[in-house]
Amino acid sequence: MKRFVFLMAFCAFNSFADDVASGRAKADAACALCHGPNGVATMPGAPNLAGQQAIYLSEQLKNYRSGKRQHEVMTYIAKPLTDAEITQLAAWYNSIKVSVEAP
Repeated sequence: MKRFVFLMAFCAFNSFADDVASGRAKADAACALCHGPNGVATMPGAPNLAGQQAIYLSEQLKNYRSGKRQHEVMTYIAKPLTDAEITQLAAWYNSIKVSVEAP
């Protein structure tokens, strides 16, 4: 039983690592212009995505894709995304470590 649990955890980790790498490549091509190459926005009004929870990002991208959430640019970008691509993008932005320092 312990080997099975370890194997499942190992497979899940490898899958997550693959999602992160694929998500980074996709983000570099489609998201970096507005949201920055490391998820810190470079355009006014664009949110920072670095460190966001993967489930939140996935849900929002699916909402843009379906039209439930409206934004001229994001609806256009999200429309062709597959569920796998959304998972990959969410994994990438979630993997970015963010630290906050008090002034």
